[in-house]
Order: sequence, then structure tokens, then C-alpha cells
Amino acid sequence: MLQNFVNAHPFLAAGLIVWSLIWKGLALWQAGGRRERNWFIALLILNTLGILEIIYLFFVISRRATSSPASDSSEKIS
Repeated sequence: MLQNFVNAHPFLAAGLIVWSLIWKGLALWQAGGRRERNWFIALLILNTLGILEIIYLFFVISRRATSSPASDSSEKIS
């Protein structure tokens, strides 16, 4: 079935692969940088054509960024 799709639509299949790799790379980069091991493992293993990656990048990270303070105002620079 998958082979038939790839044979019938090679450019669409290649486009979907590139689309998925771009989103997966961005999401894995963010999860690794933020040391979120569970998200990293889930993003690495599950292939959802970028859907889980987009949810992570736009909803999970942005929700956490707005709920935590950007910097501690009590710290003073000498």
C-alpha cells in the first residue's frame, strides 16, 4: 500500500518526508536544549508527519514560557 502511494506520487512522498524531518529536527532541538527527556523520546519515536512536533513547539513550549518568569528580578549584576 505504501509502496503504491510512493510509486504513484513520488514528489508528494518526498515532500512529506522533508516536511516531517524539518518539524522533527526543530522539536528535537528544542526538547534537547530544554532537557525535556520525555518529550525528546516521544518526538524521536513517534512519527506523526509533524503533528506532534508542531503541538510541542507552538503549544507546549509557549504555554511554559508564558507561565514561568523570564528572569528573576532579585538577581543583581555586579
